[in-house]
Amino acid sequence: MTLTALGINHKTAPVALREKVAFTPDSLVSALASLKQIDGIEESVIVSTCNRTEVYAKGAGEAALLLDWLSAFHDVKREDIEQNSYLYQQEDAVKHVMRVASGLDSLILGEPQILGQIKQAFSDAKHSGTVGAEFERLFQHTFSVAKKVRSETEIGANAVSVAFAAVQLAKHIFSALPKRSVLLVGAGETIELVAQHLKEQGVQRLAVANRTVARAENLAANLGADVLTLSQLPEHLHDFDIVISSTASQLPLIGKGMVEKALKQRRNMPMFLVDLAVPRDIESQVNELGDAYLYTVDDLQHIVEQNLASREMAAQDAEKIIDDQASVFLSWKQAQHSIDLVRQYRQKGIASRDELVARAMNQLSEGRNAEDVVQELAYKLTNALMHGPTRVLRDAAHENNAALTQWLGQAMDLAGNGQDKEG
Repeated sequence: MTLTALGINHKTAPVALREKVAFTPDSLVSALASLKQIDGIEESVIVSTCNRTEVYAKGAGEAALLLDWLSAFHDVKREDIEQNSYLYQQEDAVKHVMRVASGLDSLILGEPQILGQIKQAFSDAKHSGTVGAEFERLFQHTFSVAKKVRSETEIGANAVSVAFAAVQLAKHIFSALPKRSVLLVGAGETIELVAQHLKEQGVQRLAVANRTVARAENLAANLGADVLTLSQLPEHLHDFDIVISSTASQLPLIGKGMVEKALKQRRNMPMFLVDLAVPRDIESQVNELGDAYLYTVDDLQHIVEQNLASREMAAQDAEKIIDDQASVFLSWKQAQHSIDLVRQYRQKGIASRDELVARAMNQLSEGRNAEDVVQELAYKLTNALMHGPTRVLRDAAHENNAALTQWLGQAMDLAGNGQDKEG
């Protein structure tokens, strides 16, 4: 049986196509049920995020089946999917799911959210009854590999967005970040990201100042924050240890004089200011003040670029871990295949024995000579058990396959197989 990963992501397809093949929580349930009905597909898991849709399946000849199914399910032309997708099988599919779970295939290298999304996809598939023993093993092993990558490399250690970099810098300057008061100037997407990172760090004392008060109130409501107008900044600036600003203002909102006054009111307790706006929200002369630490978007971008380079180096170490762990899973898979072969061989032998014994018992009950029945039983049972190995041994000898011939000889404990026997 073949393991296949069919996918579309941010690297291979435009947003318009990714939207068409995405699965909602409701459609995911029916999609898994639909996959379960397809002959040739034994196990399946569907991963669907804003940046990717992937179908993992185990079965016979499922590559073409998956393309046809995905096309039909979403009513999208098959050639559109085929031209904008990727297909991995066997070892490549194993490595791919491990790379995805470890954040190596993400839009932002090393981002951790994808692991939780794959865990949810696996849980949904288990609930739908599309996960068997092999996918149980594969995905549980994948989760442990992703954890190993995150703990043994620096893949997620450094900030790779200016919003996160701003919060990380604040954390370095103020070790007890949750105890600090933070003012966010602006209410756009960047400030929302900053606010999210601050909440993750446990910051409780937040305020939002914005030109449009209604937008500030909307953001503050989600954060449990206070609201200020821009005109209130001069009288309240000293209340905050950290100020992070990102607005669309064409002129600076916070000047050197305003900060200098705030520092005096704070009795020169330091302030950390981050200006993420272009043009600037905070006058550059603020840096001339001894207890003010001002960073601009250019400063943070430089940090982000260094951190991305660091993550690229960590990704190389992560790839080595994934190569090793993919081999571990494939070795287990091969061992399971061997066990299945042994089980099938034994079952076939037992079935032949039971059939011939039943026939012999019938013959005895009909009054046939016992010695003749036993002779016939022994002859037919021997032929049944020897037929397969004899045919393989004959073919190996005919093809001059010395290695296979020797191996079969050893397996059958035959003399003259090239191995000396102890007396």
